[in-house]
Amino acid sequence: MNLVYIHTHDSGRYFQPYGYGLATPHIQRLAEEGTLFRHAFCAAPTCSPSRAALLTGMMPHSTGMLGLAHRGFFLQDPHKHLSWFLREHQFDTALSGVQHEAIDATTLGYRRILSAPAGNKLCRRDRDLQNAYQAAAYITESHDKPFFLSFGMSNTHRPYPDHREMQINPDYLLPPWPVSDTQENRADMADYCCALQTVDECVGIVMDALAKSKHEEDTIVLFTTDHGLPWPHMKCTLTDSGIGVALLLKYPGNPLRNRAVDHMVSHIDVFPTLCGLLKLEKPHWLQGVSLLPLLEENKPVRDAVYAEVTYHAAYEPMRSIRTDRYKLIVRYDDFLSVVMANMDPSPAKKRLIEEEYQLNIHPREALYDLHADPVERVNRIGDPRYAAVYHDLLQRLNNWMIATDDPLMTYRHRVPKPNGAMVNLRDSLEPAAKEYEE
Repeated sequence: MNLVYIHTHDSGRYFQPYGYGLATPHIQRLAEEGTLFRHAFCAAPTCSPSRAALLTGMMPHSTGMLGLAHRGFFLQDPHKHLSWFLREHQFDTALSGVQHEAIDATTLGYRRILSAPAGNKLCRRDRDLQNAYQAAAYITESHDKPFFLSFGMSNTHRPYPDHREMQINPDYLLPPWPVSDTQENRADMADYCCALQTVDECVGIVMDALAKSKHEEDTIVLFTTDHGLPWPHMKCTLTDSGIGVALLLKYPGNPLRNRAVDHMVSHIDVFPTLCGLLKLEKPHWLQGVSLLPLLEENKPVRDAVYAEVTYHAAYEPMRSIRTDRYKLIVRYDDFLSVVMANMDPSPAKKRLIEEEYQLNIHPREALYDLHADPVERVNRIGDPRYAAVYHDLLQRLNNWMIATDDPLMTYRHRVPKPNGAMVNLRDSLEPAAKEYEE
């Protein structure tokens, strides 16, 4: 069995198969040929920690990837990366396009780097397309051993292309919740749609190559993204708008082909699932659970998922536990003001700054009843009807942090950053501001 891993940047679940009015026919076809997970969640709604968790099967704080790789954070043991694991099991391993787990992709176990050179002058769309064709060419090669191909796209990361170049009319689009419906935000959503069209085109190129090759019937295809959209109240938040992700899985003999499942799954469950599908013994470090019982019997495999933020552009330590009905989010230091540096620039953010949203204060703890309040607006902390739920979730969260050696249990209010890591001051308004901690 071979493995093709396709991943996007900052897309959440904003694809056609998840019910949004966004045309992604190739991704829709992939969903219909596989299983769509409607309640999949990343381990961290920030780029490097999320990807590190999926590709090691461990929470970011257990891998050392507490922040962004390009800002000086790193995996403590790169050999726990899926690429190294498969390489050591005699897979040919190749990367085409983006990865976000290391400055040097060769440290992650890839035998071949197919990507367009970083210094070329291609626009983001053309670079993704070139990498898609490189991935397609690799698939159609003659292979004398099983292969693992990671194909990563820069889209749909900001900055987006201009929707006017692709004649998308923003008047008939709706910005993602919880962003206000304004002309500026509709235009921004139209720009996102342009980026999304490139993503779908690239997926089509790779899937068409697989169909034309001799490998479609012996290849697993995994499609996902790292976290929610780069809009306010989404990326870098522990609400579902930040940690909810698309996850599609296609493989030969899948009993849940052309089905969607509602059971909760985590990105850290992907590695053990792949071990089961590839008939490989699971490594000892995995913290996730295999999804094979879910796929084979449509039964839940976990009763809670956990997520975290420690560093993004700035320090913002928080953890969460989510069950089918409830979510508890806890912040772990005394800085409770909105950390604007952890919010990507956008028209929506610009308006928030003009309206002094940065002066708002987060609650130290937030408890949500997701059945009654799926958009996570009503904090139930202090409500006596939810006291037992709160104490249960808090105890489970603490137990999980202890079991996974979360550094917040040791340092509590300030987890150290690596020497030389670039971390914005927490009152910086933009991540690009060259205002760094000592």
